[in-house]
Order: sequence, then structure tokens, then C-alpha cells
Amino acid sequence: MNTHEARLKALRDRLTVQDLDGFVVPICDEHMSEYVGAYAQRLKWLTGFAGSAGSAVVLRDCAAMFVDGRYTLQVRDQVDARFYAFEQVPQASPAAWLATHAPDGARIGYDAWLHTRAWAEATARALAASGGTLVAVDANPVDAIWADQPAPSAAPAVPHAIEHAGLDHHTKLAAVTRWLAQQDSDAVVIAALDSVAWLFNLRGSDVACTPVALAYALVHADGTADLFIAPEKVTPDLVAHLGAGVRLAPRDGFVAALHALADKRVAVDPERSVAAIFQALDAAGATILPLTDPVILPKAVKNPVEIAGHRAAQARDGAAVARFLHWLEQAGPQGTQTELSASDRLEGERRATNALIDLSFDTISGAGPNGAIVHYKADETTNRAIAANSVYLVDSGGQYRDGTTDITRTVWIGPDAPPAEVRDRFTRVLKGHIALARAVFPAGTVGAQLDVLARQFLWAAGCDYAHGTGHGVGSFLSVHEGPQRIAKAQGGQAGTAQALLAGMIVSNEPGYYRAGAYGIRIENLVLVEPRAIDGAEGEYLGFATLTHVPIDRRLIDPALLDAGERAWLDAYHADVRAILMPLLGGDDRAWLEAATAPL
Repeated sequence: MNTHEARLKALRDRLTVQDLDGFVVPICDEHMSEYVGAYAQRLKWLTGFAGSAGSAVVLRDCAAMFVDGRYTLQVRDQVDARFYAFEQVPQASPAAWLATHAPDGARIGYDAWLHTRAWAEATARALAASGGTLVAVDANPVDAIWADQPAPSAAPAVPHAIEHAGLDHHTKLAAVTRWLAQQDSDAVVIAALDSVAWLFNLRGSDVACTPVALAYALVHADGTADLFIAPEKVTPDLVAHLGAGVRLAPRDGFVAALHALADKRVAVDPERSVAAIFQALDAAGATILPLTDPVILPKAVKNPVEIAGHRAAQARDGAAVARFLHWLEQAGPQGTQTELSASDRLEGERRATNALIDLSFDTISGAGPNGAIVHYKADETTNRAIAANSVYLVDSGGQYRDGTTDITRTVWIGPDAPPAEVRDRFTRVLKGHIALARAVFPAGTVGAQLDVLARQFLWAAGCDYAHGTGHGVGSFLSVHEGPQRIAKAQGGQAGTAQALLAGMIVSNEPGYYRAGAYGIRIENLVLVEPRAIDGAEGEYLGFATLTHVPIDRRLIDPALLDAGERAWLDAYHADVRAILMPLLGGDDRAWLEAATAPL
């Protein structure tokens, strides 16, 4: 089964064996993760789609792919349109599509370990309108036909040092115990991998680019906890780190532990726990309290040690990116570099720090028209040469023990001057970036209320971008971390209703994309912090920029910037010089001096 056509046929044959008329295949794992281990890449194996968000619905005679605006172009490049229709969310959904495409009385299968309870309930309602039923399968039919499916990672889980965590896990567990008392709950399920990692101060390498270990946890009202993790992942160092208050059990013993919670009041996060967890607790007769994971907000609000570590990681990472941009300015116009060679060079600069643990996501290295594919990932079949007199976009980041980075820079590959349209669009994106960076707002403000600041100048020219403006970032954890988000409040997008709190880290990344031509994005990470205002009637907040790397002055049309925007850019570049100059040497220092000269 080396072709996606053959795999689709095999899945349909398997559906016949399991007495199903269709099946839903998401990108997900048993922890509702955004990025998943190789064993859980079922959608990619089946269809070829390599994005981080999407799903497929396969019926006996038709199939459809569902992706959001980030992947509109990518899905068409990677998935064969002969076999799949393309649908865009949130305008479309698998449930609505099934309601109109599934035959009357259809039995549609789903894996309850890969979907939320809310998704299952909504899809079941949509099917019921035509007499159909949603069936939780005992065995995933994709797994049944995926002969060389990788096994889950057996890599060890390792303690995350207090010098980077800032708080010991006993203190964190005590806070969860107090929360349980407030909720009159006997226990809470912690299913999200980054929540488990943060709560117990452990890290792992079970998911590419995200330092987590495959595990579940139950925290009990008496202050003890059960950690469900494969025995081969447990080391003496981990046992000593966790201490007597944390009981270790095999990961496959989690369901039995849920069944043992009969007559208990158990808190479970509906957004971060799969339907199968709810089904197990229902079967046990437990009382389920649908409450947000109590780790989510404490994890998002960074403590002083985490903030200091992040600043150190950003400086180190910024110097690596600066060295790369200097190299690219010289090598790019020669026509000898490609998207892959450039991303390899950038990774090499990060590895030269001797502190890089992993990339924080697959580098988006987009030359010319490939830069317009928002979450593009170059491979040997798409690898494009970086041409002279073109736009190049690179979105990348690193995982360091003291912090997680994420930065996008768009640069002009000379030697000629950029076209007027490119400079106009880049400057409008920059104006939006500056407007958000300079924002001052009252406590209680949510991300959706700030999103327009970044889009206003593009809107004035009749332009927009189809992705959010900002996402949360973890502390040596997930590069996409909730609950905060800066985005349009549409389609019930998670996080846009979360108030921004001092200590949260979010990205500031407006963009512009002309399909078939070029892409532009400027991304820095920013820290939410208090703002002192004389005479302020209440608490106010603002952003401190954490990412320090030059913004390409060649792409800026100075006539479009007002005096305040010019002052911000000059001050930002002065900060870049102050932070990076001590970390660079020789020609890199001279390049930085020129790249950050006042506008």
C-alpha cells in the first residue's frame, strides 16, 4: 500500500469488515494534542496531508478533507483531489458534511480516543437527522491496515530542573489539591501532555518538537497523585524526583483507574480530554464535573524564573537567527541556495549554540510563491530555489531548557530593490505589528478585542490574512499554548475569550499572502506585563517585546510610517543591537550594525 489511493481503498474494505459506512480520521492523539507522535499520524499516512490541524471523512463512495485557512493551499498540494473534496472550517464541518452526504441510516465510525465528547455529541445529532448513528469503534480501522505503523516512543521521561521551572512540583500539586477542595471534587483527570509535563516538572521526547512524555495523571483530594506512564520510560532519577506522593502505574492501566472511581466526583476538562475518558467514568458511575484543567492558567502565566529563562533563550536564539540572516543576505542572491539548504543552515546556527534540544516546530522555509502557503513545509519534491529579487519567508523556533522560541522574518533577496506592491504590503504588516506591540489595554481585555489593531492597515487596502494574530507559547513546552489567543472572534475559536494576564507570553504575527507570488509575516513573541499610567482608573496592561532580530529595512516604505511608528522601529533596533551585539563577532557584528541603523 504505497499509494494513498491504495490506502483509501484498504480503509474502505476495512469499513466493510467492521460493518461501517464511513469513518472520521482526525490529526490527534489520546491527549488531544496539536502535534502528535509518529504513531498517531493517521491522517498523514492515509491522505498525504502533513499539516497540524485537519480531518478527513471517508464514506464508501466519497471522501472529504477539512482544514482551516492556514492550509487552504497546502491541502491541495498534498492531497489528491480525485479522491477527496476540500472543505474549509469553520464554514464547514465534518458533522454538517455527514448530515448531507452520509446515506440514510448510515453507521459512521469514530475512535473515542481521538475526539472530544462535544464533537461526538454534535456529530451524533447531525447523523440522527437522517437516521444515522455514530459508532465508537473498539479498534481503529486505520491502525488495522497500517502495517508499518510506528510504536509509541519509549524514550525516558526526565526531570525538569527547578532552576528552569521556578516552582517545584509539590507546590504545584498542592495548588491543584486546594482547587479540588474548592470544587468539592475527589479527583481531577490531567490528560493534556503539556499539563502533565508542567505539573510534575518532567519533560520527554515522545512528540517531535514538543518536549513531552506520553502520560496521564489523576490528582486526588488527599494531595496524592497517580502518574500513568509506560514502565520503560521511568528511570531512577524520575522516581527520586517525583517522591513518595506520586504513585507510578503503567499508561495502559489508566482506564482501569477510571473505572475504580465509582461514586467519586471527578473533574474532567471537556476541551482537553477525549470522549473515551468520559465514557469510562460514566460506565463506572462517577459524577463528572466538566471543568477546565486547573493547570492551564498557572502554566500560561509564567513565573519570574520562567520569564528570565525565556529572555535568555530569546537572546541566544536571536543571535543564531541574526547569523543566519547575515549569511542569507550574502548567499541568497547567488541563486545557489534552496528552501531546504536555508532551513538546514538556520538549524545549524541554532545547534552551534550547544543549547538547542530540538526545533519548536518544523521550519517554514518559503521562497517566492511557497511563502504564501501559511504552514508550508519544504520537502524534496517541493524544494524551491531561492531566487534573486524575490521574497523569502522563514518561520522557525527552538526548544531550549530555559525557553521556547518562535520567530518569523520576511526578507528581500536582492540585489534589485523590491517592487512597490511588496514594500506596501510589508509596511502595512509592520504597521499592524507595531500597533499591537504598542497596545495598552485594561485588565480583562481578551485577545479578540486586540486583533483588529494588527489588521487595520491591511483592511484599509482591502487585504487580510486567514490565520490568528497571536498564540500562547510554553516554557520549554508547546510552541502553541492556550488558553490565550489573539484572533478574530468567529466560529467559536478557542482562546479568543480568555483575558490576557500579566505573565502570559503570546506571539505578534500579522501577515499577508498573495497566492502564487509571495508571503509576508513578521512575528515576535511578547510578554504581557503591567503598565503604570498616571491617574489610571484601574489596572492596565501592555506588551514587552521578547524577540530581538532585525526587521528587513529594505522592505519598508518609510513614507507609510508615522513618527511614532518610526520611533518604535528605531528603538526596537536599538534594543536588538544592545542584546545581540555581545553575542556576535566579526562580520556578523558589522552586519547587525547596518541592519539595525535608524530608519
